[in-house]
Amino acid sequence: MGSERQKPATPHSRSHWAMLVLGALSVSTASVLIRLAAAPALVVGAWRIGLAALLLTPWALPRLRREWAALTRRELICLGLAGVALALHFASWISSLSYTTVASSVILVATSPIYVGLASHLLLHEPANRRRVLAIVVVMAGSLVVSYGDLCLSGRALLGDMLALLGALAASAYLLLGRTVRRRLSTLAYVWPCYGLAGVLLVALCLGTEQPLTGYGAQTYLLLALMAIVPQILGHSAFNWALAHFSTVFVTLALLGEPIGASLLAWLILGELPPISALAGGVLILGGIYLASRDEVSG
Repeated sequence: MGSERQKPATPHSRSHWAMLVLGALSVSTASVLIRLAAAPALVVGAWRIGLAALLLTPWALPRLRREWAALTRRELICLGLAGVALALHFASWISSLSYTTVASSVILVATSPIYVGLASHLLLHEPANRRRVLAIVVVMAGSLVVSYGDLCLSGRALLGDMLALLGALAASAYLLLGRTVRRRLSTLAYVWPCYGLAGVLLVALCLGTEQPLTGYGAQTYLLLALMAIVPQILGHSAFNWALAHFSTVFVTLALLGEPIGASLLAWLILGELPPISALAGGVLILGGIYLASRDEVSG
């Protein structure tokens, strides 16, 4: 994760695509690890993001003073707001897993391309050509197909659905704010303050709601450490790295590979067998990602 502040290359190299694949595979493990951890949602979020920031500190600190000095006041504000959005994303999405299924949660939180696509066009003036619009439509159609057989209308599930959608909105804000700053900073100089601020905010929420941060079993601590290393450091950091090389819309579309991997892991580990609708929707999601990737290669 060196300094990647140069302009994105076209066509993208194999290493660019490999980082996206690594990110998708890594984040797919998050929902199952969260389900297995015997700790409240806010505590899980605080440990996951806070521990990730601590682990990255030795490599991040040497870059901070040099790279932050070049940022404008507006960019520093965007960096801080990105950390707030990340904390809100984890607080809402991780909480949703306590109320609804893994498939429902990851599908709904993956609706961020709708918001990112619109905002990128309106605010960042990124082009929205026909192929990209079609990719978003196909991906979201796949998301609806996957969730059709899994979503229910009970009050508990509906609360989980709303929390997952709030997580999608927060994730969209995080990615859009990151797009503003990311090309000015190396990956570590960007993710460390975002992770650190989000961790501090989640710890404060835990203390404010009297949720204990300690006193859990060894297995839960192992799962928390795995969350910090695999879906957070490897997964989220890979996608943050990708923001300097791919469009924001494509990065969010690539994140939609997560529901496929998460549903497969939920079946293998938790015994949640994906319905036929998940398989059919998964094909549409991959098709949409392929369309968007062709747009990146040709554009």
